[in-house]
Amino acid sequence: MKIMQNTGEPIYKQIADQIREEILTGKRKEGDYLPSIRSLAKELRISVITTMKAYEALQEMGLVTAVQGKGYYVNAADTESIREQHLRKVENALMEAIEAAKIAGMSMAELVGTLETLLQMEDM
Repeated sequence: MKIMQNTGEPIYKQIADQIREEILTGKRKEGDYLPSIRSLAKELRISVITTMKAYEALQEMGLVTAVQGKGYYVNAADTESIREQHLRKVENALMEAIEAAKIAGMSMAELVGTLETLLQMEDM
């Protein structure tokens, strides 16, 4: 796990986002336990409070559950919830692309053409 100190993004959010990505891509499976709060804090050289905040954020998203005395584990995959999170990620990336296209002076046809080209390259 990589933490960037000078990105302006809170450390707890960086941790939560990385673990969320691992869950959504299947790297962490249903029932897998996350590292203990203390061990992750020690590994990353951050406070236990920061790690706890990251795990609580994951719990609020419904991705993990806390078990008294055992820690946090990955919840069963809710395919609709996972799909919704992926759709949000796509929408955010496309909004960034649209903003960049506006700045670059691209027309809608050029932007759509670029997207189609990239999709075709992906299929190759």
